Amino acid sequence: MPIPSQPAPARQNRRAFGVQVFGALVAGSTVARGQPTAAAGVDPALAAVLAGPQRSAASKARDVWRHPAETLRFFDLRADQHVLELSPGSGWYTEILAPYLRERGRLYTAHYAINPPDPDAGHQQARRDFEAKLAATPMVYDRVVSGSLPTTGFTDLRFDRPLDAVLTFRNLHNWVGDGHLADRLRIFHAALKPGGVLGVEEHRAAPGTPLVRQVSSGYLTEALVIEQARAAGFELSARSEINANPRDTRLHPHGVWSLPPNLSGAPEGSAARAQALAIGESDRMTLRFIKFRP
Repeated sequence: MPIPSQPAPARQNRRAFGVQVFGALVAGSTVARGQPTAAAGVDPALAAVLAGPQRSAASKARDVWRHPAETLRFFDLRADQHVLELSPGSGWYTEILAPYLRERGRLYTAHYAINPPDPDAGHQQARRDFEAKLAATPMVYDRVVSGSLPTTGFTDLRFDRPLDAVLTFRNLHNWVGDGHLADRLRIFHAALKPGGVLGVEEHRAAPGTPLVRQVSSGYLTEALVIEQARAAGFELSARSEINANPRDTRLHPHGVWSLPPNLSGAPEGSAARAQALAIGESDRMTLRFIKFRP
């Protein structure tokens, strides 16, 4: 998408913003000393990105639930990798991945389709908003290669080399619901290099939860995810409880969407909202798979 023209003062502000971001990246260890590091052993450049001005205060406030430093470290992310982020939504993780990979690696994103367009009007708007976000700050996002989420194969994404990692954050339940999970996992497997990582973060259902309940609630069992990944040619490498939340009962009137950030059915000032906020974001599995078979 072309970058919209802006008057000179806006361009100056954008350049200043870019200098802030990349000054922080260059001086990553300094920023890490000035800000609390999210996890011991985190790459100083990643710590700088997490503290950077490209992330809003609202985005940073969710770190306590989403643990991006620990999660990306668990997925063995490095700044020189070629990475595909799946269904990035409004770009919460893109704000981290794009500047971190910008200089030495490459970030690809696969969002809702625009050619031909996704039939869901809300999905179309989400894709437009995401593209506008990338175009508005080229000093951060100009090297992101964006395309469409595949169903039978990639239509508008071409990779310079086999991918080092494919990352998905809270998306698999949607693909179980639309019937495309198995096909997509096989497509992602084919795009990865041997030994490449499939990193999965997903709302976690209690073992034995019926499939119909998983689809309606947005919570999937670990057994289902592992079974589907193995069928596509992946092997489970490791599990983590980084994103566990024992307060989440998973028994909510609007499924996982009852909890933050959606807070469905929980208007301001209601007891339902107070209860949801006390629970926090969902209990989630965090799984690292490896491509072993061609």
